[in-house]
Amino acid sequence: MRINESDVTWEERRSPGGRYQLSQRNLSLRLGGKKDVGEWGGGHPFDVAQVRIPPGAANYPAHAHTTTWEYYLVTAGTCEIYMDDERVRVNSGDHILCPPGVVHQVSNVGDTDLCFYVIANNPRSDIIHYPHSNKWMIKPQRKWFRMNETDYYDGEE
Repeated sequence: MRINESDVTWEERRSPGGRYQLSQRNLSLRLGGKKDVGEWGGGHPFDVAQVRIPPGAANYPAHAHTTTWEYYLVTAGTCEIYMDDERVRVNSGDHILCPPGVVHQVSNVGDTDLCFYVIANNPRSDIIHYPHSNKWMIKPQRKWFRMNETDYYDGEE
């Protein structure tokens, strides 16, 4: 199957306060992929999106995946990528690999739109941790929650 990215609609995401905002073209979905469903569910083995972030915004709150790898290819602009308590300055033409377990976030620190591609494996499931707010997300269910530690047998008998 073949598509041209210019034929794929931009979808905007924005947090209520506007700190987190981006527009993206879900290229792999347009190629017949299924959201949060890898090969095991009839989808693709990876996801590809073209992303655009306005100046001063970040893509998402800092988070770490347990099973998802993310590869970024920056095509325009300047950003900082927060990776495990370090801020890495990134420019057009740079490539970044973010393995599972690394807390990460992309912030546009330039004065023009930041544009990049993100390619991620599409695992059967993933757990995402947001360490600054102590939230968790599970996929493919796409549910967010906060945990309370308990005993293994709690509520079982």
